[in-house]
Amino acid sequence: MKIERLSALQSNYIFVLISSAGDGAVVIDPGQADPVLRRLGELELPLTAIWHTHHHHDHIGGDRQLLARYPNARVFGSAHDAERIPTLTDFVAEGDSLTVGDRTAVVMEVPGHTLGHVAYYFPPALDAAPDEAVGAGAFGDLFCGDTLFSAGCGRLFEGTPVQMVRSLDKFRQLPNNTRIWCAHEYTESNLNFACSIVPDDPDVIRYRREIQKRRQRREATLPTCLATEKEINLFLRWDDPQVQQAMGTPDDPVRTFARLRGRKDLF
Repeated sequence: MKIERLSALQSNYIFVLISSAGDGAVVIDPGQADPVLRRLGELELPLTAIWHTHHHHDHIGGDRQLLARYPNARVFGSAHDAERIPTLTDFVAEGDSLTVGDRTAVVMEVPGHTLGHVAYYFPPALDAAPDEAVGAGAFGDLFCGDTLFSAGCGRLFEGTPVQMVRSLDKFRQLPNNTRIWCAHEYTESNLNFACSIVPDDPDVIRYRREIQKRRQRREATLPTCLATEKEINLFLRWDDPQVQQAMGTPDDPVRTFARLRGRKDLF
């Protein structure tokens, strides 16, 4: 399976998963149809399925136009979003499996940003060639929608801090060499916020400098890697004494996360 990242709208990324058999492609969260139609035309591949992480319009806005061109494509998403994603044909839930070419993804229910949010995780392909992004031959791939961003996380539009901590902790339990394909290019602004909270953190400072250089070159910052996020993403460090001290919530991970998310909302 090959993964391609398409830019859309102001900050969105759409992901195209190309079957190793060359017989079709899956698209994740097509908020806009035109970039997808253009790329599928270049590849001369049909669209076989759309996978949705949640119901927000910037993730589903391209569905109808794509289905007009590829009416046989199946559309997957949470049953919780059945009314808000009218194009859904198949419902997925925790532990379900979906296959693209030679890789199989496991569905993870991750409420917080929205109540019906799901993510798609491909475990490492053991026969994969070395990949510079993670420094290992075998790597996993996580398509997390708006639950997790590089150096950040999604707003709590529908869920609670308890739900979001549990969802993010599911991600923390994945192998460190998991590539994370976040749905938005928010990394630089998220790191600016992180530096306002932990201004002396060497890992955050180092990564911020690296990302600033990449953005000056107009390079994408994604995918990121779980090992990196555990170091620089404060929203995965709710049990870190340094972050708890900055939030004034010692020994209280959920309050630490909630206060941090509240500060980010005002940043």
